[in-house]
Amino acid sequence: MSEAITHRRILRIALPIVLSNATIPILGAVDTGVIGQLGQAAPIGAVGIGAVILSSIYWVFGFLRMGTTGLVAQARGAGDATETGALLMRGVIVAAVAGLFLITAQTLVFRAAFALAPASKEVESLARSYLAIRIWGAPAAISVYALTGWLIAMERTRGVLVLQVVMNGINVVLDLLFVLSFGWGIEGVAAATLISEYTGLALGLWLCGAAFAGDQWRDWARVFDRGRLAQMAAVNGDIMIRSVILQASFTVFLFLGAGFGDKTLAANQVLLQFLSITAYALDGFAFATEALVGQAMGRRSPVALRQAAIAASQWGVGFAVALAAVFLALGPKIIDLMAKAPEVQEAARVYLPWMAAAPLLGIGAWMLDGIFIGATRTRQLRNAMIMSVAVYVGALFLLVPSLGNHGLWAALMVLNVTRGITLGLRYPALEASAR
Repeated sequence: MSEAITHRRILRIALPIVLSNATIPILGAVDTGVIGQLGQAAPIGAVGIGAVILSSIYWVFGFLRMGTTGLVAQARGAGDATETGALLMRGVIVAAVAGLFLITAQTLVFRAAFALAPASKEVESLARSYLAIRIWGAPAAISVYALTGWLIAMERTRGVLVLQVVMNGINVVLDLLFVLSFGWGIEGVAAATLISEYTGLALGLWLCGAAFAGDQWRDWARVFDRGRLAQMAAVNGDIMIRSVILQASFTVFLFLGAGFGDKTLAANQVLLQFLSITAYALDGFAFATEALVGQAMGRRSPVALRQAAIAASQWGVGFAVALAAVFLALGPKIIDLMAKAPEVQEAARVYLPWMAAAPLLGIGAWMLDGIFIGATRTRQLRNAMIMSVAVYVGALFLLVPSLGNHGLWAALMVLNVTRGITLGLRYPALEASAR
């Protein structure tokens, strides 16, 4: 008999994800702080640009996390334990192939990256040294997406927390050892991350041990079944397209913001950190929805699907309201911590109300994303994103010329609201399809 969908169960899934996400910014701060002890600007810039290049490349493969969660959750809901193991194996194989491709093509990949993000000769030289080490971790780093997706689908999010804490903890300790004690400089930062990525892969495989308990993971006829591979490719392809379009929307936002001058650009960068906090906090409830909705689809239970969607969304809305209140009350102090220039602080305060509105206006999009990913209705997810971005572009043309940076933030809110509306209109058909 399936476990009842309760608030306690939702929190058991969601809170470890929230805590896990909270550790992510710490690593970047430590990397920067450690390399900053060298007393030179170029190494800091090199680590920064190198990390951005790799994180942008790896981000493209984020579909493995979402696609794996939805498909595994549905297999679990259907009682098909064998398929849950085969799905993990497929994800790890895709990650390994992608990682090996990046290692093989690294010269071309990095040449293209530096063409798009030019840097001084000194910074580029140091960044290439950093990347030449880090790129060998590509198979491990991408595999962790699939492993994380499997753990979320199986409701083992404490494992996700352990995995993140161990990886980041090892990275921090080795940063201090390699750079400050051994004097390895930028190569030490890269080596620390490389070791942490393969440690994460080993730990992740151990945490996912149930998937390898039988022979399903090496049942190659099943793992490479053409129909199941086609389904996985379709789901992941739609998610990738949706994610690329969403990222392009934020890139347009940044480019247009740069046109309002350095002060406004800096203020927008500070305020975008509020959006990152929102995403980290609400992801836990969206991920819980993915797991529970996926299981409901696997059991062919529209009742369970609705219960999961409503209960998780109640917590999501509650957290969104709390975040809005915190941003209104403490926003000025947070701004002052992140920016010391008085003119940037003043500009950021002007646009702070948009940050309070963001969680409230975006919660629908966050939760519905989780619902549709769990149900693997990714074509609808992709199409809704395309429609929403079209509305967003229209809002930019309409609002930015007359309202300036306020219009830019308003257009971003329009994007999130439209994402929620376009998916919400599709929800009744999704629920009906679970029968």
